[in-house]
Order: sequence, then structure tokens, then C-alpha cells
Amino acid sequence: MIPGRSDVILVPMKPSSLLRQMKDQYDNVASHTQKGIDFCERFGQFVKERCQIEVKYAGELKKLVKKYQPANKKEDEESAFSVVQGFLAMLKEVHDIAGQHELISENMASSVIKEVLSLAHEVKQERKKHLQEAQKLQQQLNLSIQQLDKCKGKYEKAFKEMEKAVDNYKRADADINLSRAEVEKHKNTSHIKTQQCDELKNDYAAQLQTTNKHQQEHYTVLMPQVFSQLQEMDEKRITELQRFIKECGDIERNVIPIINTCIDGIHNAANSVNPSKDSELVIEKYKSGFQAPGDIPFEDLNQVFHGSDSSLNSSKSSTVNVSRTETFKGGTVSGKNKKRGGLFGIFSSSKSQLSKTDETKEDFSNLPPTQRKKKLNKKIEELRIAIAKETAERDGMIKMQEVYQQNPALGDASSLDKQLEENAQKLDLLRQECQKFEGYLAEAEGQGTPQSDRKKRNSMTDESVTSRSTSDLGSMGSQQRASAPGTPLQQHQSYNESPDSGIQGNSRGQFDAQDSFEEDVPEGVPVLGVCVAVYPFEATNDGSVSMAQGEQFSIIETDQGDGWTLVRREATGEEGFVPTSYIEATYY
Repeated sequence: MIPGRSDVILVPMKPSSLLRQMKDQYDNVASHTQKGIDFCERFGQFVKERCQIEVKYAGELKKLVKKYQPANKKEDEESAFSVVQGFLAMLKEVHDIAGQHELISENMASSVIKEVLSLAHEVKQERKKHLQEAQKLQQQLNLSIQQLDKCKGKYEKAFKEMEKAVDNYKRADADINLSRAEVEKHKNTSHIKTQQCDELKNDYAAQLQTTNKHQQEHYTVLMPQVFSQLQEMDEKRITELQRFIKECGDIERNVIPIINTCIDGIHNAANSVNPSKDSELVIEKYKSGFQAPGDIPFEDLNQVFHGSDSSLNSSKSSTVNVSRTETFKGGTVSGKNKKRGGLFGIFSSSKSQLSKTDETKEDFSNLPPTQRKKKLNKKIEELRIAIAKETAERDGMIKMQEVYQQNPALGDASSLDKQLEENAQKLDLLRQECQKFEGYLAEAEGQGTPQSDRKKRNSMTDESVTSRSTSDLGSMGSQQRASAPGTPLQQHQSYNESPDSGIQGNSRGQFDAQDSFEEDVPEGVPVLGVCVAVYPFEATNDGSVSMAQGEQFSIIETDQGDGWTLVRREATGEEGFVPTSYIEATYY
């Protein structure tokens, strides 16, 4: 045995396979966590695109609803049908459904997308921190292993040199030809090499112990902690994604009851459709009022060849055809161009026919009787509403003027004179227009004067309208009470004048001299009430009577819609017309 040499040779452990295995798992864990972050971002992108689809779908629904909404007056008139009302109700519900899809997009964008992006960013930062820590631990372990490999290499080199030195010593000691000094030299060299080998062996053993301890701590404590942190991070990510998926479902579930309500509304709209009611509306809308045609007479063609009889029959035949043509004017026309009016042509009218129908005359005389009455009544109602509006404005200005007169500090009462004058002119024109259409309606109902006479009287009246109303208002504004309303038009017929009498002077101041007002008034006319003059009025023709403010009269005839009331002054028995707006009436 060589002195100083140990009998036990330490063989170092080889942890390279275990380290490589753990390193591979570390790489797998790092790759898995990166895939988790990618999946989180992918989920966020999915929700974002889903929101875009919901917004686009809602926008297309609203665009579709707007496209099918009534766009003109004709479609508005068709909305009276129950089936059209049902369709419009359906459009409203579809619009509400579109709003719910927009709500889905808004809630997902605010509650899911924002939090998903925040989660992905947080997981990225945490993963980076854990991976840096794991990389640092791995570097420390690799450094310790490198130190161990270095110590092991020095020990192996020293061990080989020691073996060589021992072999040389043995050969020199056995060789009798060598001197004692040479043998002693080989012995010292062997002893030195053995000492060096022992020292390096001790260094290697110490480093091996340190490395094994570090490696054991690395794989049993340090790295498991890193893996545990990565596991917690990944589980947190999965838990949050689970919550987001559930939240997306809850967002959509919350709007389902509202969408179901909209669908119920669509069903209710369908149930509200009434075919019978729609048919009645069609009949009422297109009812013409024409009389049914009479029996078609038999024409004996054999008499054509009999002299005077043939000519007589020919004249009769032509007379019959002419009468038929005149009877169905506006409806069925005899001859080659036969057309069916009324319900027969409702759904088959061409665009040219519709355009001709739209070009109506002022008195709607081109329409069938029933339709003409409906149009005239509608026009009269619109004019009456306009008259009521202007009258309300006039009353407001009058009250304001009275306030200004009582308290001049609030404003100048004369500043409203021009507005009152303009208002009076508007009222005059509106009443004239209303009276004109009432005449059209009376004619359509068979109670009015012929159209030529009516136009003639209107033309005679229109000549004095502007000068009459303007002069009266101008004189009253300066001499009488400033708040007096406009004077009505001079178009009121005398109360005993028949609409069909054909008299061409239906305004005051246009009667003949021999036709005095007193001669037209029948005896024993009942008194309908009493009135008090609120404003002074100066008569300008034989048909009207002057009155002073506060004067009392008896009412003989109420206002017939032309702005005039027939009154009697009991003291003198004088009777005449006064403006209705100038008096305060009390009827019995």
C-alpha cells in the first residue's frame, strides 16, 4: 500500500440525466403557461369580434326597420289597416330586439373584454417573474455542477500522475542497476504525487457534498416552489376565464326575457290583425256613391232597314248611349274605353292612374261623390282648427294689450296693433276659405247653389275683402279700442235667403235698394239670447248695425260660421249684423 493513499476511492454522482429531465419539464411548464396566456388573449379577441358582430347585426336590423317605415303620406294613410298596424308593431319590436343586441355588445365590452386584457397582462408579468426566478436557480445549480466537474477533473489528473509515479518507483526499486539516490528520487516523487492526489480528492469530496446539497435543495425545495407559483398562476387564469365565459352567458341570458317580450309583442301584433275590419276600411275608402246603372235596353236591329223607323230607332239608340255615358261620368264609361270604377279597380290601378288621381281639383269635383265629401269635410276641419288657433292667438294678444294698457311699464300697447292687424287678415282669409269649402260641401250634398253661381258670388265678394278689412282695422286702431279683433268678411247671407235662390250678392252692401233688410225679416222672429258689445263697431253698409261699447242687444240669429251674428236693438227695433268677436253673448 502506498503511504498516505486511501483504500476508498470516491466515485462522484452523475446528475446530468436528472437535471436534463427536470430541465425538459421546466421547458414544458414554461411553454404551457405561454400557451395559456395566448389562449386568454384569443378568448378576448373572440369576445371582441362577437361584440362587433352584435353591433353590426343590430345596425342592420335598425336599417331594415327604417327602410320599411312609412315614408310618405300615402303609406301613412294605409297604416289605418290592422294588418299594416300589426306590421308596424312588428317593426317596433324588431327595433327593440336590435337595441338588446347592442346592449349585449356594450356589456361584453365593458365587463369581459377589458378584464380579459387586464388578466392577460397580469399573467404575463407574473409568469415573467417566476421564470426569471427559475432561471436564476438553474444558473446557480449549473455553476455548482461546473465547480464539481472542475474539481473532479483535477482529481482525476492527479490520480493518474500518482499512479504513474508509483509505477516508476516500483520499477526503480526492483532495478538493481539503479543507484540508491535514483531510487530515492522516484520514491519522493511518488510521495509528492500521492499527497497532491489526496488533497485534490478532499477538495473534490467537499465540492461534491456541496453540489449534492445544492442539487437536493434545488429539486426538492426551490424549483417546486417556482412550479407551485406557476401552477397557482395558471389555475387563477383558468378560474378567471371560467368566470368570463359564465358572465358572457349571463349577459345574454339577461336580455332573453326582453327579447321574449318583444317576440310576444310580435305575436300580439299578429293577433290584432282583423281581416273584416280591413275590408270595411277598403270599402269605406273607395266607396264612390255612384248610382247603379239601369237596365240595358234591347236594340232591334231588324228595324234598321225600315225607313223612318230605322232613323227613329237610331236616334233613340244614340240617346241611350249618351245618357249612359253621362250617367257613369267618373265611373263606368260606355264605348270602347270601358273602365270599372269603385272596388273593381282598387288593386289593379297603374301608376299613371294613381298620378291622375293625385292631381285633384280645388273642390275635389274630380272625385266620386262619397270620396269628395270626405275630402271636403277633412279640409273644412283643418281650416276650423287653423281658425281656432288664430283666434286663440288673437285672444292672447288682446289680453296682453289690456295688461299693457293697465300697466304701461310692462310694455307699449300700440306695439301689438300690427300683429292684431295681421292676425285679423289671417282670420279673414281662413274664414273665407272655410266658407268656400262649406259651399263646396253643400253642393256635394245637393243643398248648395250651382258651382257657376257660387264662383260668381265669390269673385264679387273677393274684390272688397282686402280694402274692407284693412280700412276697418285701420280706423278702429286709432279711434276705437285698440284691442278690438278683426272685422269678419262681408259674406254673410241674409237669414231668409235660400242657398239655391241664385242671388248673386251674398255680402252686405250688395243688396238692391228696394230689397231693404227690414223687408226680408219675417215677423215674429224669436229672440235666442242677449249680448253686450265688448268693443265699439261702426256699420259700413245697410246689412250691419253700429254699436257702442257696453250696449245691449237681442240675438235674432246665431253665427253661421262667417263671423257675423244677427242682433236687434230693442229701443229702436233696428236689426242688423255685428261681428261675433265684438260681443259677449248669453243664450237662453
